[in-house]
Amino acid sequence: MSAIAIVRPDETWPAQYAKTAEVIHRILGSTAVRVDHIGSTSVPRLPAKDILDIQATVATEPELDEAAQLLVAADWELRPPRRDHPVPGLPEDELQWVKRLVVEPMYRRRVNLHIRVDGRANQRYALLFRDYLRAHPDTAAAYGEFKRRAAALPFDSVGDYADLKDPVCDLVYLPAEEWAARTGWSA
Repeated sequence: MSAIAIVRPDETWPAQYAKTAEVIHRILGSTAVRVDHIGSTSVPRLPAKDILDIQATVATEPELDEAAQLLVAADWELRPPRRDHPVPGLPEDELQWVKRLVVEPMYRRRVNLHIRVDGRANQRYALLFRDYLRAHPDTAAAYGEFKRRAAALPFDSVGDYADLKDPVCDLVYLPAEEWAARTGWSA
């Protein structure tokens, strides 16, 4: 069984992201359209696994592999190809959910680097989810409580934990879309 460790929010997560983003920018150069801090460590006061989630956005599909190979050449580890889960009500087209995932070089600060294509549903999802939680601290607190309780359940893998979280994230994301339309939010 796999133990999921959710830790108290760390005020240094944004600074840790900034330092790591500099490294990513140096490696990817103009291949990356943008690099963003995403996930729970990007939301103030939100408990999280002590792993930085970062999104590198590329302009086109072929640049997914180009970016991944640049990172592999810098000793990052490429994980098997994967897709993000399709969200009810959003495009079901498989290309909307394609990404590459690389993790930090050995003995470095834990990072999950998600490489996604600009303008695709999964790229927008990560940014809107983050910004909605930042703007709605009560929703973020409720999500944090769910994560704490879910992490206490017995899982065979971290993937099982993620599978449990996905529909809960979608429940947050769907009103986030309404909020984005109402406020004029954009990535």
